[in-house]
Amino acid sequence: MSGNNDGSIFIRAVSKSNGITSVVFGAIGLVIAALWLTLLPEWLFLAGIFITSAALVCLLIGYFKIREPNYSLEIAKDYITYQHRLGSWRIHWDDLQRADCPKVRHGLEHVPLEAVGFKLKSYNDFLRTISPRLATHLLMEQRPLLMQNTDENCASGSCYEQSMFDDKDYVMEDGTVLKGIKAMLAHRMVELRKRLGFDIFIASSELDRDAQSFAQLISSCQKTRLQDAVNE
Repeated sequence: MSGNNDGSIFIRAVSKSNGITSVVFGAIGLVIAALWLTLLPEWLFLAGIFITSAALVCLLIGYFKIREPNYSLEIAKDYITYQHRLGSWRIHWDDLQRADCPKVRHGLEHVPLEAVGFKLKSYNDFLRTISPRLATHLLMEQRPLLMQNTDENCASGSCYEQSMFDDKDYVMEDGTVLKGIKAMLAHRMVELRKRLGFDIFIASSELDRDAQSFAQLISSCQKTRLQDAVNE
């Protein structure tokens, strides 16, 4: 986490760390593998292939880490902004009802998910600002959430197929009609609110702390902003 002079808080994802280190180890591994395959006897060939494969995996992991934005979230005075290599979304503080860790039924208990959920007062600004590529990514990434807190009368899961691929038009509060990917995302958000009580989610791997601590940070910032608005 870091901040700047205008009071914004930047959250760096845990998954972003050690990207350069992975690339360096991968490069060193490839050099070792090349020397191994060139200089050592043939009966050690398979070991050389294993080293090559491990080095390539390190390089790929490092590459995917490096190409992600430096910060996954910016908590600013007016907005919460999520950054991803496929685009971004934002939630205006006036549109945020609450943020917390969603819970799912596990036997007789309710267990929190390793994620933070945001419940919105209005979808308008969120759906306007999200990029279509990121909307597509969220539809795929958050699909497993639809299987949480499922209807006990739907043991096969087939009755949820429509909610997974709901491509009907979506009419926003101001009358704007959404089609395509953004309409599908809007319907998905409605369905997730029914199941888990929240509209959009961030996995704990996108954060620099555990999900509950981040939810508490958002709540604290929201209370501070409301108090500042009253004082003004």
